[in-house]
Amino acid sequence: MRMDGQEESENVEDVRGMSGGGGRGFGLGGRSIGIGTVAFALIAGWVFGINPLTILGLASGGGGAPIEQSAPQGPLPKPPANDPQARFVSQVLRSTEVVWTDVFRAAGRTYQPPKLTIYRGSWPTACGQGQAAMGPFYCPNDQKVYIDLGFYDVMRTKLGAPGEFAQAYVVAHEVGHHVQNQLGIMDKVDALRQRASESQANALSVRIELQADCFAGVWAKRSQSEMGWRLEPGDVETALNAAAQIGDDTLQRKSQGTVVPETFTHGSSAQRVGWFKRGLESGSVDQCNTFDSRQL
Repeated sequence: MRMDGQEESENVEDVRGMSGGGGRGFGLGGRSIGIGTVAFALIAGWVFGINPLTILGLASGGGGAPIEQSAPQGPLPKPPANDPQARFVSQVLRSTEVVWTDVFRAAGRTYQPPKLTIYRGSWPTACGQGQAAMGPFYCPNDQKVYIDLGFYDVMRTKLGAPGEFAQAYVVAHEVGHHVQNQLGIMDKVDALRQRASESQANALSVRIELQADCFAGVWAKRSQSEMGWRLEPGDVETALNAAAQIGDDTLQRKSQGTVVPETFTHGSSAQRVGWFKRGLESGSVDQCNTFDSRQL
C-alpha cells in the first residue's frame, strides 16, 4: 500500500507528550468498541495466561454505564511533521473522510468525521480510561478513535500482519464504527440489547463487528479510485490474516480448546474475512447489511 504524498487529516490529535491521568488496568467501560481489544485479548492469553474472553467482557463494559473521565479541555496538539507513522495514520483517516463524505452525500446526508487521538500508555476518554493494552478503539460517547501506535508493533510481531494495509484496515474498521454511530445503528442495537438475552446480545455484537469489517472493505475499494493510492501484492492477504487471527473461534480455541458459537461477540475468522472481502469487492454499503443477512 502506497500513500506517499497523500493529503493528511486535520482531525488528528497527538497527546503522547501529555499526562494521561491515573487509570490502571483494563479501564474501558460503557460502549467502547475496538478491533484492537480482541487482538490484545488473544495476545494476553498467550503471554499472561489470562482468559481472552474475560478481557473481552471487561473491555466491552458488560452493559454497564459509561465511566466518566476528565480529559483536557480545549484544542489538543497535532502530530509532529517528522513522524512517519503518525503521518500515515493521518493520511488513512483523511481517505476515510473523503470516502464517507461522498457516500453520505449520495444518500442525502452529511458526514461528520471523527477525531483520531494518538496517545501513549493511558488516556481519559468519554468511555473510560483508555489503555494502550486494549489496542485501538472507538468511543461513541465522544466520537473519537483512540490508538497507541505501539499496537502496530503487536500486529507485526504477534499477529503476522506487518503491512501498511493491515494497519490501515484497523483504522478503517474503527471509523466503520463511527459510521454506524452516525447512521444511528449503534443506538438501535443498544436498545435491542436491553431486551435481549445474553446469547441474543452477543449475536447483535457479532453483526455490529462484521458490518464494521465490511465498511472497512468498502473504504478500501472506494478510496483507491477516489484518492489515487493502490494496493500492492500481499496487501490484502496481510489484512485478511489480521482479521482471521482475531476471530472468536480462534480466540476460544487458543484459550479453552473448544468453540462455543453462541458466546461469539465479534464473529468467526471466516466471517470476519468474508465480510471484509464483501465490502472490498463490491465497494457498496448496501452489501454490508449484516442485520438482515440470514447467513453470516
